[in-house]
This record gives sequence, C-alpha cells and structure tokens, in this order.
Amino acid sequence: MKAISGEIQIKDAKINIYEYNTIIIGSGAASLNAADTLHKLGQRDISLITEGMNKGTSRNTGSDKQTYYKQSTTIKDEDSPIKMAKTLYNGGAMHGDIALVEAVLSLKSFYNLIHIGVPFPHDEYGQYVGYKTDHDENSRASSVGPLTSKYMTEKLEEQVKKNGTDIFDKFLVIGILKDFTKNESVGVLTIDIKNINDSDYGLTLFSCRNIIYGTGGPASTYYRSVYPKSQSGATGIALEAGVKAHNLTEWQYGIASTKFRWNLSGTYQQVIPRYVSTDNDMNDEREFLEDYFDNPSDLLNAVFLKGYQWPFDARKLANNGSSMIDLLIYIETQIKGRRVFLDFRNNPTCADLNGAFQFDLLGKEAYDYLFNSNALLRTPIERLKKMNPLAIKLYKDHNIDLEKEFLEIDVCAQHQNGGLVGDVWWQSNLKHFFPVGEVNGTLGVYRPGGTALNSTQVGSYRAAEFVSKVYTQNPIDINQFTEKVKTQVEKKIDFIKMIKIDKNQKSNLMEFQTKLQKEMSKNASFIREISGIRKSMDYFNKTFHSLADLIHIKELKELPVVFRIYDMLITQISILSSIEEYIEYGGDSRGSYLVHNEHGDYEIDYQGVNLKYSLDNTIEDKVCETQIKEENSSIEVTQMWTTVRAIPEYDTWFENIWREYRKNNIYNGGINNETN
Repeated sequence: MKAISGEIQIKDAKINIYEYNTIIIGSGAASLNAADTLHKLGQRDISLITEGMNKGTSRNTGSDKQTYYKQSTTIKDEDSPIKMAKTLYNGGAMHGDIALVEAVLSLKSFYNLIHIGVPFPHDEYGQYVGYKTDHDENSRASSVGPLTSKYMTEKLEEQVKKNGTDIFDKFLVIGILKDFTKNESVGVLTIDIKNINDSDYGLTLFSCRNIIYGTGGPASTYYRSVYPKSQSGATGIALEAGVKAHNLTEWQYGIASTKFRWNLSGTYQQVIPRYVSTDNDMNDEREFLEDYFDNPSDLLNAVFLKGYQWPFDARKLANNGSSMIDLLIYIETQIKGRRVFLDFRNNPTCADLNGAFQFDLLGKEAYDYLFNSNALLRTPIERLKKMNPLAIKLYKDHNIDLEKEFLEIDVCAQHQNGGLVGDVWWQSNLKHFFPVGEVNGTLGVYRPGGTALNSTQVGSYRAAEFVSKVYTQNPIDINQFTEKVKTQVEKKIDFIKMIKIDKNQKSNLMEFQTKLQKEMSKNASFIREISGIRKSMDYFNKTFHSLADLIHIKELKELPVVFRIYDMLITQISILSSIEEYIEYGGDSRGSYLVHNEHGDYEIDYQGVNLKYSLDNTIEDKVCETQIKEENSSIEVTQMWTTVRAIPEYDTWFENIWREYRKNNIYNGGINNETN
C-alpha cells in the first residue's frame, strides 16, 4: 500500500491525502476490469476505492439464467459488429458511435473473461453457442447460470489482487472534487468508515489525475427494488459535481422476489407457476389473474411469455399481452394493499386436472418450448427441476424452499438504462472523469437482455485504454490541490456539523429513507402521471433544502448513511425532473413504463383503476440530457434535448487506420476532444 502523501488542515479537521495517477471507485465487474486492464496496459500507479468489496450489484444479483450479450460466434448466425450495433442503436435514444464500440469490443471482452476463468459453455467444436434474448434477432446471449456476474466479479477480483493493486476497502466517496477553471476532476473526498471520529470524521482525500467511476446504478432510488440492499449507488454526487446525465427516465421494471431480491424471468415463468394474492396475514388466498383473463389459454400463455418478455412494456398490454401480469400485480399490491406470491408446487387451477397440467391449453410457442425441453411434467416445480435445477438451489441457498413454500413477489426496479454521459472513450463532460458500468447511461430505451454486462466490460476497457495512452501525468502538486479543493471540502464539513446527534434518541434515517423511496415507487416507477411527478418533485426539493433539519442520528458512525441519503435525494430529484421534461415534451409510454394521459389512444379500466395511454410519440431519435447545479441548498436542474448520433460511416482502409493508430490520433475524438 502506498504511503500517505501528506496531511492538510481544513477547518478543525486534519485530513490525510493519498496521491495516484488513477483511482477506480467501486468493486463490481466494471471497476475491477478497469483496474486489471490498467495494470495490463502498464499503468501501475492506481488504487481501487470501495465501501465494500462484496456489496455491489455485480456480485449479488442475477436471474434464472443471467445473460451476457455479445456478437454471435456460432455457425448458425450470420453476425457482424455493424449488425449488432444496429440492434443496439435501433432500441432508441442510443448514440450510434457508442453502439458501435459496444458491438466491436464485445468479443474481445467476452474472450478476456473466458481467459481469466469465467466458464461460459462451448460445444465440442469450440463454439460458444448462444440463445436469443429479448429484443434480439440473433442468438447472441450466453450465460454461466443464475450467477454470471458473480463469477465475472470473483475472477476479476482475483486478477486485481494478483496484480497487487492498492485497495481501500470500506471507504465511502462523498464528493467529486474538481478544478472549476479547467472543468476537470482532481480527486475525491471519502469517509474511512472504519475510523469515523469526532476530530476528522474519518475524512480522507485522494488526489489523482483520473477517476474511473464504477459505482453501479442508483440502487436506493425505489422502495420496490430488486437491487441488493447492500448497494446504494453514487450517481448523485457525480451530478452534484456537474457531470451530465441522460436518459434518466429509462429503467427496467419487472417481477422479482422481495424477501430475497431476485429477478423472476426465464424459466421461473416458463414453467407456468400459480399466481396468488392474500391479505397481509396470508389469508383470503385468491388466484387473481383469473378475474381478468377470459379464458385459461390467454392466462397461461401470458405467464409463459413473461419469461421472454420480463420487463414491463406498455406495448405488451393490449390483447392479453404479457405485461398485463405486471399491471395486475400492481393493482393487488399498490392499489388494494394485498400481497402477491408465486406457487411452484401447484399448477394454475384453470389448467390443473387431478394434479397434472393440461398442456393442450397452451399455444404453440409455449408447448413447443416445454416439449423441446423434455419438460411436459405434472407440476411447475417438476418442470423447473428439469429445465433449471440451479434456479431452485439459488433460493434454497437463501433459505427459501420453492418445493415447500410460496415466493413473495412484486414489480420492482431492476436496472437503469440511462445514467451519466460518456463519449466513445467513456469520458464525461468533466474531463478526466470516466463513468463505467451501470452508472454510465450508454443503453437506450429498448435493449437486448445481457447488454448491461457487456457494457461493463467494454466501457471499463475503453476508459483504461484512454487513461493509459493519454492521461499519464502525475496528480497536481499537493499545495495546488489543497487550494483548489479547500472550499469544496469545507462545504461537506459544514454539512456534517449541521447534523443533529442525540445519543438518547434512536436515529430516524431508515424511516426517513424509506418514506422517500416509497414516494418514488408510487409516482415515478412504471406507472407515471404528470401531476404525481410534480407533487413528488415539490416534496423532494423541500426535503433536500431542509435535510439537516429533518434527520437526526444517534452516533457519528451513522454518517455514511446520511451521505447515502444525500446522494439518493439528488438522484431522485434529477430523475423526477427528467420524467417531467419527457412528459411535457409530449413523450408517450415507452420502454418499461406507462405514461397516463387523459387523451390516450388506449384504455385500461379494471377494478377501479383507469389508465389511458398512447404509444406513438416515443422521441427515440433524441436524448434528453440532464445537468444540475446546487444553489443555496436547493438544486437547479436543466434539461437539453440532443439528436442521437448515427452509427459512424468512415474510411476503414487499413494503411490509414494503421497510420492514425501509430500517431495516437485515434484518441483525439469524443466529447472533450482534448488530450491534455
């Protein structure tokens, strides 16, 4: 571990300073790959900062068969980088140059994971065979099972530790520090969680030339969420530093278990379990889907299709579409206040005959799938055992036995497609600051399943390559650093001093956070309406303005939670502002959400719920960019619409490319268009 470079006094706090060329923030698949790639490319003056090596989404989430999406490598698919790029670009609100990079480098990144030991399956001829995922015309998907991203993270961590990279574990980043005159990042302010005290609050400074920011999605935004409870995200402090974001409106929402947070896509649905709702005490059990669907075949086929069509999609509501199931769950849990469960022990009553499933009620697609999987078996649990026994083991490992008990579910936020802006090298508008992984909003409205994992590897590789070739200088002198960041650090210390500490009273942080999360789930999740958005925005802005007065803690060790809430609030306000802008711009339902509009072309009127919506104006040829500045303890949010950049068409003559590569001219493009 590198020694402390110095110590500075800011107000009454003595704060240690560490210096590195590059710091990588986060411990997920993106951050670890960035650290490993930098080491391989020769940049060793690096460190990795994380609030917990085992806390991130990459290590703690998955699905029935977690997908990694890349260019197809099998003989049955005619594929190419440009074909894959078009698939990504055609999803809407995604820049074509980013789509091209993610396609071109998908195989390089995929094979790197194989090289370090991630066991993606191949056949006897060496083909890494794939399968189709949602919004995918080729069989580009691969998987290691439910825990693909966990395997990736563990293998990448092995590499980073083998490299001897400095790791600062249990350090929470609470501020991105910048040189305002040059609009570039120069370091970060952190809390050393293990050493919080009354004199310096555990504050530690890192001065650096570059920041690779892999903090994951804003996981604490919603109450109904499939993100691991251990993750919070840190989008807010990047926004606070002036980093632009885009597509903050775009999330994926879908059915997930709530006791153990996990996506219920793929075979969890294709085995066609029974859906039931109960009151809060698990009495009054009802198969509520039967109240809506007119015949058993429509109900069963809709459940089956949730496996392929897991995210909620307003386009899949009409004509008994699969997304009606998400909406019916929403009515049960959020309108009626009931609880909803999956039952894998029993078939839906409408398809059960003496304990056996009536397969003749299925449509051709569902029947053929189960037939080809040799899964025409009596009950859902038997079918699941046949097709995906690891899906059962996963829950058993978390003390939930699908063979003996119900599985409680809801419609949850799972992934943000939008996020911080980066150019083709993943550098943001703030120079030397590179958001990678889910915190970077590379993905558009509709994306094939598994593209997120590809993006973690491609983006982190690109950032590391640029840093190693261009931004190789040492950090600025400590005296200069102190001069540039002093006011920014003082502001954080002043905030800390404003927080009320009462050792005789229980902290209200958890209740306070939960209230904010529930407000987001109520008004800004997959059902959206402009009056609710405005109401929430007003509430959140007032809350942020009075934050220090509204919260109190029992002891100083709760300081990290305070800053997680601070970050969450900034993010929530920015998301609400983006949603308001989209609806005011005339945006209709798209992606994974429904915009209620009294003049909508379609209507759902069911059990006291009336929703009208349209699907025409989805504005997929533009991207809404968001930027904030903090003024007098409130947040001013600005929005700007930009036209999506097309997939590049350029000269690929080898000799010309070779010349530009030798001269390092390939690094001159991007948002900043500078190589200082």
